[in-house]
Amino acid sequence: MSAAIIPLLYVLPETFEIPLRTMKAIGEDGLLFDKVVTATCTPWKAYGCVASGLWSGFIIGWVTEIYTSNAYSPVQELAEACVIGAAPNIILGLALGYMSTIIPILCIAVTIFVSFTFAGMYGIALAALGMLGCLPIALAIDGYGPISDNAGGIAEMSGLHKSVREATDKLDAAGNTTAAIGKGFAIGSACLVALALFGAFVTRTGQSEVNILSPLEFSGLLVGAMLPYAFSALTMSAVGQAANEMIVEITRQFRSGLISDDREPDYDRCISISTNASLKKMIAPGVLVIGAPLLVGILFGPRGVSGLLAGAIVSGV
Repeated sequence: MSAAIIPLLYVLPETFEIPLRTMKAIGEDGLLFDKVVTATCTPWKAYGCVASGLWSGFIIGWVTEIYTSNAYSPVQELAEACVIGAAPNIILGLALGYMSTIIPILCIAVTIFVSFTFAGMYGIALAALGMLGCLPIALAIDGYGPISDNAGGIAEMSGLHKSVREATDKLDAAGNTTAAIGKGFAIGSACLVALALFGAFVTRTGQSEVNILSPLEFSGLLVGAMLPYAFSALTMSAVGQAANEMIVEITRQFRSGLISDDREPDYDRCISISTNASLKKMIAPGVLVIGAPLLVGILFGPRGVSGLLAGAIVSGV
């Protein structure tokens, strides 16, 4: 892909100006005016933006595989902790998850710095496209996980030989790793896209800077940092409640003589529980995401929203 992008460079002009930021300046008449600071971009600088996103995504995917595949030491050491007990498993598992964020975040930070230096917010958007270039492959492989997972469940319920389940477990482990790699690409590119949209919002509202030392912006920063946690809590509780309802229904069917009567399970009832939960219980998270910026904007204006968005981007990533 790095080589395939090069012919596209000849479509771009030799040089073009990219606005970076707006700053206050004093004119010859002594009056203040808004001066737009620009960067001169060339096709090869634009290529550098795309390539930084592309290779950053590659490194993120590679590091994710190391931290999630059972072929490498981090997961193998965690598996040993599982033998000792649940408490070491949880503690070391959380530590492993936290540690796995270091290199991907450094990659995203370097990509943002390089891209913005070369071409401002346009460079950020190019880097996001570069990172998304490999995402279709990752997502296509992502579908491999649930297929092999279901195969393992069918093998166990059918009473097949233990060796069959061992084979499907290995396939399932590989599927989980590919799913994690796909998430790494998606999160990294989402960060870049969110930053580009944030820059568009700040420019559109006429703000030359976002001052985090201002009480309003800092308060918005804290509230925005809280939003991903509230969203996660709502979605996780929705999954938990739906699972509870499903377990209660399945238990009821078994207790009503499902096996002894040799009759078909009531699949429709189980499917309706899942579909109703997926629709109804996602209303609250959706309202939170859409309503929070609107409410803050109505009450506190664009400065409050800029702090809210900045906090949500950093906390969410």
